[in-house]
Amino acid sequence: MFGLLRRIAIDITPIRASRDFRMLALGQIVSNLGTQAALVALPYQIFVISRSATLVGLLGAFELGPMIVVSLVGGAIADRRDRRPILALAQIGVIVMAAALAVAALAGRPPVVLVMALGGILAGSSALDAVTRSAIVPGVLAPEHLRSGLAFNYGVQQATGIIGPGLGGLLIAATGVGSIYVIDAVSCLAMLAAALAIGPQRPVGVQEHPPVGTAIAEGLRFVVGNRTVAGSFVIDINAMLFGMPRALFAVLSLTVYHAGATGTGLLYAAISAGGTLAVVTSGWVARARRLGRIVIGAVLLWGLAILGAGLVRSIAPAALFLVAAGWADGFSAVCRTTISQTLTPDALRGRMSAFYSLVVTSGPRLGDIESGLVAGLAGALNAVVIGGLGCIVGVGAVALAFPQLATYDADVAIANMQETGAGAS
Repeated sequence: MFGLLRRIAIDITPIRASRDFRMLALGQIVSNLGTQAALVALPYQIFVISRSATLVGLLGAFELGPMIVVSLVGGAIADRRDRRPILALAQIGVIVMAAALAVAALAGRPPVVLVMALGGILAGSSALDAVTRSAIVPGVLAPEHLRSGLAFNYGVQQATGIIGPGLGGLLIAATGVGSIYVIDAVSCLAMLAAALAIGPQRPVGVQEHPPVGTAIAEGLRFVVGNRTVAGSFVIDINAMLFGMPRALFAVLSLTVYHAGATGTGLLYAAISAGGTLAVVTSGWVARARRLGRIVIGAVLLWGLAILGAGLVRSIAPAALFLVAAGWADGFSAVCRTTISQTLTPDALRGRMSAFYSLVVTSGPRLGDIESGLVAGLAGALNAVVIGGLGCIVGVGAVALAFPQLATYDADVAIANMQETGAGAS
């Protein structure tokens, strides 16, 4: 029994093996608490002001533009110079925008367009943080610890995704949304300190600095040309576009489940709870080889769970279905991250991370738009059902279009990393 637990329990070796990884993980734990709380505050505030599910969904459109521009440019810059000051700059951007949202909220009832605009710039700063941090991680871990380190990082994200939204919902009910933005600003000081404390993070193998536009195009050619990486990106876009109904959580909680801000936080936290459960039992991933097949199965399960959440009419079973969805997404995320990082040369990691970040962060925003628009036409619960069905159909299409995803071998990819020195020694 204990032997089985050791085999599936999350591997914390990377924390012991790398000081810089420890610093980044600690900064991530603290800063993510504020970020996840703000994730609840923005759509909740917009819906309370406007009472419009469509406007809540359109928050994703305001966030998408800054995320695309900042991710692409930031990824290109991260492949030509020390990545530490870029990470620090990202934290400063989050702090300033979160403070501006706090001032607007505490001053009274701000215009919806102002909240959306500030939320968009906040999303751009967060995107720069995600791109840069993702490019740094393989440089502070030895290749043999990369799978476990990426699983630990995702576990931190999911664990804080439980506490942050839950805390956010309670604080909104008690003190209003302004306090959430203050917490977000203060929490990001921890990642700023971590960025300043780690060692130099200059990209390996960079011989020239082409213009930013040329560098971005080079990164895009790599992502599109590597069919395994491309397939892992497309299958996640499919899951988030059709099967991520987070924009409707506030609408469902207020109008269907009648659970208020606390219920909104619960729905956000349910997905993160499932993701945390997956990561806590992710020790076996460090020994798994066919990670692409795991991704395909996990995204299919995600779609089925979202479909189930749309078929129930009370918050408790809906939350349980969302836990199952998060559990599937947890395994998918760890495997997809490993696939992309092990197949990418270090000189391209910033740009690949930029496209990966765009997929991971803009996918849910596209899902916000899709679910908000469908909810405006067919109702919130029907929008969830339609999204789940769309995700299930999309999994089959992606598996047929990208057969290389199912044949990915993690042991071979990591052996190639060790031969080329693409990781910390």
